[in-house]
Amino acid sequence: MAGAASSEIKRILKQLNIPPLKIKQIIVAVFEAEVNVIAHSYGGKIVCDFEENEITVQVIDTGPGIDNLELAMTEGWSTATDEVREMGYGAGMGLPNIRKSCDNLDIYTKAGDHTHISMRFTLGEK
Repeated sequence: MAGAASSEIKRILKQLNIPPLKIKQIIVAVFEAEVNVIAHSYGGKIVCDFEENEITVQVIDTGPGIDNLELAMTEGWSTATDEVREMGYGAGMGLPNIRKSCDNLDIYTKAGDHTHISMRFTLGEK
């Protein structure tokens, strides 16, 4: 199912005539977050808010949270299982790629709790 949500969001962004480079930026971040939910949590949801000058995407999983967010933001660091790695994921670039793609990123997480990622993308001039 990896990519199903980001593909649907991409379809909507195209219908809204969002510029292709901005669509790519948004979809890279959403796909990375989507894969993280699938690989590291018990499930979750993606909520998009489309405004005139910005798009906000929230990705909220159901746990178990991230033990060390600072370490998880390090390129190449991963807790992915062998099964996830065999599918071509788990290279430790998810959160770093999300950070690079967003105009604003907020992450709430706590070990034993859930993770809530809020990504904001500005449209038009910054």
